Amino acid sequence: MAIQIFGTNKNFDFKKAERFFSERKIQVQKVDLKEKGISKGELESVVSLLSRTAGGRNEAIEMLIDKKSKDYSSIAYLDDDDKFEKILENPLLLVQPIVRNGKEACTIGYEPEIWKNWK
Repeated sequence: MAIQIFGTNKNFDFKKAERFFSERKIQVQKVDLKEKGISKGELESVVSLLSRTAGGRNEAIEMLIDKKSKDYSSIAYLDDDDKFEKILENPLLLVQPIVRNGKEACTIGYEPEIWKNWK
């Protein structure tokens, strides 16, 4: 199982997600959005996984945007195509944590009930 957790160390749900996997002795790769950001390929993968359940690419991108972020106004009124690029420029606009299980599954926010079923 190749688990990646995207977020920042100041985010409580990011810390809880780390603890969840640590308690189960599951190794994770942490990606600090503040330091490293998210690559275009990683974001494409996350959007692709989420679009399966969200109803499409634009809906998946919309789900990823943290509407409580102080920078939300910079993305709120952009066209759908521009939102993806804006997220790449400012990954702190993302809901945290984003937890990806390889190319199989992805969640946004703290979702331990879903993670328990990952193999």
